[in-house]
Amino acid sequence: MRDSRQARLILGTLLTVALVILTVDHRMGESSPLRPLRAAGSWAFGTAERAGAAVIRPVTGFVEALAAAPSAQEDLARLREENARLRSDLAAGRVDAERSTQLKRMLGLASVGGYKVVPANVIARRGQPGFEEAVEIDAGADDGVRADMTVLNGDGLIGRVVHAGPRTSSVMLLSDPASAAGARMEKGREIGVVHGVGEHGRLLRFQLLDATAPVTRGTRLVSFGSHRGAPYVPGVPIGVVEQVETAAGELTRTAYARPYADLTALDVVGVVVRPPARDPRDAVLPRREGTE
Repeated sequence: MRDSRQARLILGTLLTVALVILTVDHRMGESSPLRPLRAAGSWAFGTAERAGAAVIRPVTGFVEALAAAPSAQEDLARLREENARLRSDLAAGRVDAERSTQLKRMLGLASVGGYKVVPANVIARRGQPGFEEAVEIDAGADDGVRADMTVLNGDGLIGRVVHAGPRTSSVMLLSDPASAAGARMEKGREIGVVHGVGEHGRLLRFQLLDATAPVTRGTRLVSFGSHRGAPYVPGVPIGVVEQVETAAGELTRTAYARPYADLTALDVVGVVVRPPARDPRDAVLPRREGTE
């Protein structure tokens, strides 16, 4: 009991002294004799506070990061989806722009030649029974497409329709070994037959009916045309002769031509549903470089 009273007495005395010291220090302000002691205490306790904050700050940051992690992951996923969508839209825009350009070129060629065409897109490249080189397009009988119609694009002759379904059609390409199209040399009457030789349409074989007719590298070929324009209408650019074979005693003369149309990368094409009123002759051939 005595120890408890003594402790209370000492505590009361210390509190009284502290109160007196604080009062004196406050009233004397900057001239207080206790100023050095106050500064030392502030330094000691301030240093301890800063040290504690330095220790606690990384832990606090880690805890806050953990708390925000789900939100950050959601934001990251959202940004990735947005970027993917933007890339997809950009790619689609480029594809649409390219197809628009191809369509304009194809319609321009058809206009010069006087061909009425139904535009279509190549939707698949697949072999058909009896054919090695063929594609499928998204236009069919419902669009006025029939078998034995000419197919072209903005560069030149592609092939002919071999089967027309209600909404899609199969087209045999010029590059198919079974393909045969009448061809005529530019600015002349010499005619022959263009055959496919496979090899993805890199070259076409041109057999000139007159073995004595002159044919040289750079000679340009156009379609000769079939009876009533089926399966080929006249005047469509076919290709340019790259090499000529010379064989004595042959009844025909053979040359190899590079087709104007890239038969390995087809997209927008046109099916000629009505032939021209007159043969356009060489009017549809592209202008030679250096000419007006």
